[in-house]
Amino acid sequence: MQAALLEAKQAAASGEVPVGAVVMRSDTGDILVRTQNRMRRDADATAHAEVLALREAARVVGDARLGECTLVVTLEPCAMCAGAIVLSRIGALVFGAWDDKAGMCGSVGDLVRHPRLNHRPAVQGGVQADASRALLHRFFEDRR
Repeated sequence: MQAALLEAKQAAASGEVPVGAVVMRSDTGDILVRTQNRMRRDADATAHAEVLALREAARVVGDARLGECTLVVTLEPCAMCAGAIVLSRIGALVFGAWDDKAGMCGSVGDLVRHPRLNHRPAVQGGVQADASRALLHRFFEDRR
């Protein structure tokens, strides 16, 4: 989570919503990919840290299925990202702050563990939630 938080801080410094993500090998903990939100920089509504991380991890691993990997992200994924997580067959998801407005991994809904879907990763939410939440609060307070 520390690596994801560093990515989130870098995103905030460049004017992006501070969300960072890493993909690591589940067995060794080796980080394969580090990403951050790039929606403003890329002028792309789909350039969320999670989607970018999954795309790059698939390229690094050489397979769209990431069952041997863990995605670590600073904010609970939205519906788009939750769908990408399921489609990537990621082995596990770890996230920081809960998102009671758009979170789809337990807050507003729970797409990643929906019983009718064919893949359900292990999920652990609330990891270093205070640090993740503080970055988001600071970012939005500065914008007001």
